[in-house]
Order: sequence, then C-alpha cells, then structure tokens
Amino acid sequence: MPKRIMPLSETKVRSAKPQGKEYKLFDGQGLFLLVTSSGGKLWRLKYRFDGKEKMLSVGTYPEISLAEARAHRDKARKQIANSIDPGAVRKAMKQTTTAETETFEVIAREWHAKFTPMWKPGHADTIMARLERDVFPWMGKRPINGIRAPELLAILRRVENRGALETAHRIRSIAGQVFRYAVATGRAERDCSGDLKGALPQPRERHHAAITEPKEVGPLLRAIDGYQGQFVVKCALQLAPLFFVRPGELRNAEWEEIDFDQAQWNIPAHKMKMKQAHIVPLCAQAKEILIELKQLTGKSKYVFPSGRSFARPMSNNAILAALRRMGYDKETMTGHGFRAMARTILDEVLQVRPDFIEHQLAHAVRDPNGRAYNRTTHLAERREMMQLWADYLDGLKQGAQILPFSKKI
Repeated sequence: MPKRIMPLSETKVRSAKPQGKEYKLFDGQGLFLLVTSSGGKLWRLKYRFDGKEKMLSVGTYPEISLAEARAHRDKARKQIANSIDPGAVRKAMKQTTTAETETFEVIAREWHAKFTPMWKPGHADTIMARLERDVFPWMGKRPINGIRAPELLAILRRVENRGALETAHRIRSIAGQVFRYAVATGRAERDCSGDLKGALPQPRERHHAAITEPKEVGPLLRAIDGYQGQFVVKCALQLAPLFFVRPGELRNAEWEEIDFDQAQWNIPAHKMKMKQAHIVPLCAQAKEILIELKQLTGKSKYVFPSGRSFARPMSNNAILAALRRMGYDKETMTGHGFRAMARTILDEVLQVRPDFIEHQLAHAVRDPNGRAYNRTTHLAERREMMQLWADYLDGLKQGAQILPFSKKI
C-alpha cells in the first residue's frame, strides 16, 4: 500500500530551512518543493507521459505560493488526462514572440496561465476544455491579429448547431477576454468578438429545479436522513437546506471559516459570487451536524473533503448525484434548488421580511442611497430567521402541520 503523503501547509513551506544538502518536501500528486543547500525553494512537478517520467519547473517560492503551485499542478494533470504533455505546452509558450507565433492558441494559453491562480480550479478547467474542444482546432494556429468577426462567428455557429447555444455565448465571452488581453499586451489591434453582439439568439432563461411546496419538503428531508451513501455527502445534504448557500460555496467550506463560539460560518469574499464576504448564522441543528462531522474530517482543510483525498473538496456533482440516487431527477430538485426552497417558504409561509431573506441569500441588497449593505447588516434578525427556518424544517420532517406566522420577523 503506497505511503500517504500529508499535504504541505503555507507555514511549513515558509519555515523550511537549508540542511547542508538539498532535500524535497512533497505535497502530493507529483508536486514537491526542492529546498537547495543555499536556501532556495523551487517548485517542481514530477509526472509521467507516454510511459516516461518527466519533470516540470513550476517556479520559485515565495514568488509562486503554495496555492498557486497547486493550481499549476492541477492544470498540468488536466492536460495529461487529455493526452497533452504540459512540458511541450510550456516549450511552445516560451517560443520567441514573432508575428508567426502570436497565434490565438499561444496567447490564449498565456492568458489562461496568468489568471488560473485567481479562479476556482473547476472554472479554469472548464475554460480550457472549451477552448481546446471548440476553438483551437479551428483558429488556434491563426495569427490573432488577423482573425475577424466572421471567422469567430463560424465557430460559434458550429457550437450552436449541436444544440449548445448557451455554451456558444460563453465561448464568445472567453474569446473576447483573450482578444482584449492580446490588445492590452500589444499583439492585437481590437477585440472582434464585440462585433458579434446580437449575432446569436439569446438562450432561454433556465431556472434551477426546486421543491417549494412544504408538503413535498418533508419527504425530501426524510430521504436525506435515510441516505445510505458517504457520510460526508449525507452531512452536506443535511446542511444544504439549513444554509441555502450556492452549491460551490457549500462544498468549498473550510474548517477555519467555521466559528463555533460565535455560531457562524464566515465565507471570505473571494469565494462568493458577488465578491463580498458573507456570514451564515449556525442554527442549533447545523452546529450539531458540524460537530459530529468534524470528528471525521477535522484534519482536512475542507469541511466536506473528497472521498479520495482530504486535500480536495468533494466533487461539484456529489450532491446532485446523491439526489439522483434518492430518486429526485433534474426536473424535480437540484443542489441549487435549496435556495429557491428557502426563499419561497420563508417569504410565503413564514412571512419573513424579504430584505432579511435576500441578505441571507447573499444577493445584492442596497439602502435607499444605493449603497450595498455590509455582511453584518440585520445579523441578529437573520440569526432568528435561520433558527426559525431550521425548526420549521424539523416540523415538516416529522410530519407536523405548521401554519403560517401572522407577523413577519
């Protein structure tokens, strides 16, 4: 059985000292820090491609942080999984910049590498997958300054014709960012994607399937309590209706963000869709679930780690797959649907003030002067609301008939 490698921490990397000869500190999945005899700290990635062991230089610490080194590692592993040698890609990107090598693909990969550390790994992977599947084969080798709107439109039409209109719109947005990066770095004159505004029909608005009828919520909650899958996934399912945050925010929760003394989950701004820090009050039921879960996953950075590695959060499909196992199809309930469930019932049944609900949903709520409220606005009232909501759900789960309140919080 292979020896389990404990992931590095920023503190361990920062405090590593020279020892007379170089040595390695392993982070897992091929990534390691090489500490030289003179005290230099070099990130290296060992990998295999076409049956051969290879080494990739990732950069030096502290210029490249631990998080950034992991992002580079994850990107390289994704390339390998798609039969792409990351070393060959690096070599191509280091070619002397000339009019012939300033192609869309070279510049797109450069842009992607520059911004990957600022994105969530899943988002970065999705962008590159779309470029590699739908853009690079058709205009990747073309000099970026010579690409015109009709050429890009032909690519978007190809995607639209296979029934992926929304994807076509996203690819136009990605291409636009690459073109604007090329303009900013002096390798293109303009962003031709702007000429395609209105050239594609708008996709129909999609709503996340959600159960919003109280009589249907009880059976769902009972099904969750009876879930026979992984315990971590079961806990995430139990907390999803209590927190009603976005699925990505839930699965990426970290233990250092959970404050049991203050009974709240402090989500940092960079994890939020609106890029504003957010507070989720912990009701008594949520605290009980988290305390039990911490006995199992407390040694992980993540509250809900992957079943394969404590170094990664659980899959973004884990909750969705669990709902399917319980018999709820995509037309009935989704992970995002817990937000619509809370929003509807808190307003229409429990008659909570809409602005309290919107604040807790982390939607943009502004005062009469147009200023955004901060994360602590109405926090006391939101705490009361979250406990009321949890108690109401318990009643539905037990089959009690709970009547609407006559007054709003």
